[in-house]
Amino acid sequence: MEQYIEKTMKNLERNGMKPYYCETKEEVLPIIKSLINKGESVSNGGSESLKECGVFELIGNGDYDFIDRSGLQGEAVREAYLRAFGCDTYFCSSNAVTERGELYNVDGNSNRIACIVYGPRQVIMVVGKNKIVPDINAAIKRVKEKAAPPNCRRLSLDTPCAKLDKCVSLARENPFICDGCAGDTRICCNYVVSAKQRHKDRIKVIIVNEDLGY
Repeated sequence: MEQYIEKTMKNLERNGMKPYYCETKEEVLPIIKSLINKGESVSNGGSESLKECGVFELIGNGDYDFIDRSGLQGEAVREAYLRAFGCDTYFCSSNAVTERGELYNVDGNSNRIACIVYGPRQVIMVVGKNKIVPDINAAIKRVKEKAAPPNCRRLSLDTPCAKLDKCVSLARENPFICDGCAGDTRICCNYVVSAKQRHKDRIKVIIVNEDLGY
């Protein structure tokens, strides 16, 4: 295990979050299976990391009460979001994890960060080593450079970062955390830092020693 990953895991644990380590993405599903029981309600946020590790296939295989919002529209989507808020296990990734043991996440609809903060009995995150950064300032920059642009392209959103491959705020000398475009399709709307947790081990972070997602 690389030293910066070990440091990150120790600080996550110090902050009341349970860390797990995988050398490869193939080791992720066995850990997840040990953390959830058949028949329990599960849901997820959008995540390329989960997709790359086969998590969607696992939770949608019929063994679990999968609250799936895909293909839904209008009020049905809202109802799925509200059901997910009270589920047993919520799966997602994190936009960044600091070596200080903090999680940094930015959302547009914000159903994902709502579930990270409160609601589901447990949150299981799958995070590639590419998302580990030294501190919150580096996490802010990572989202503006590495996470938001490809996510906007994935969602076919007409945003400046999708075209420029970085947030327009980075043209300024010292961009503020909330600086960005003013378009209606902007996905950087709400910003959450998860630090010391009162509910110990509710959030579980599976760190994979590979690059995953954005």
